[in-house]
Amino acid sequence: MTYNPDKHHRQSIRLKNYDYRQVGAYYVTICCHQKRCLLGEIIDGVMHPNLAGDTVQAVWNGLPHHFPFIEVDAFVVMPNHIHGIIVIKENCHNIGLTRLSSQKLTTEPSLPKGTKSGSLGAIIQNFKSVTTRRVNRINRNRGTIWHRNYYDEIIRNEEAYLNIRRYIRDNPLNWDSDEENIQKFKPID
Repeated sequence: MTYNPDKHHRQSIRLKNYDYRQVGAYYVTICCHQKRCLLGEIIDGVMHPNLAGDTVQAVWNGLPHHFPFIEVDAFVVMPNHIHGIIVIKENCHNIGLTRLSSQKLTTEPSLPKGTKSGSLGAIIQNFKSVTTRRVNRINRNRGTIWHRNYYDEIIRNEEAYLNIRRYIRDNPLNWDSDEENIQKFKPID
């Protein structure tokens, strides 16, 4: 099949014209490629990560060493995805950007294409790249472990922040009803 830009184009799921270098808290979800359960299992509502899951946790915890302008907050490794909160603090990449207020989103009229240094996208790219290399080394494998994209939500106020932290903390308890649980929600043949 030949490439046709009218048919084969990727739509960004990022907020249009929003600069993801801005100071603020961001909730992210990253799914394993093809929703494979590579990171461990949940037994009686408790996540039991395997070596790959422990590796993912360690890389997440180390993100502030590579990006000193961030803090990592609530985080959970699930069998086939992760949830976490990243807080971007003021730094050389976002000086002069208008801060996010709970009233409205601040946007720049025109952002150049590509991943910006210091942005949420750059942080996630690094996380996915490092975890993929380390997990592949552990498993003596080659290939991707992550879905090509990720989901994000800009946390706009304290209430949303607390709700998201609770959701992350309780996620293993809700695995039986989680739409990412492919063992529970297998397609009917």
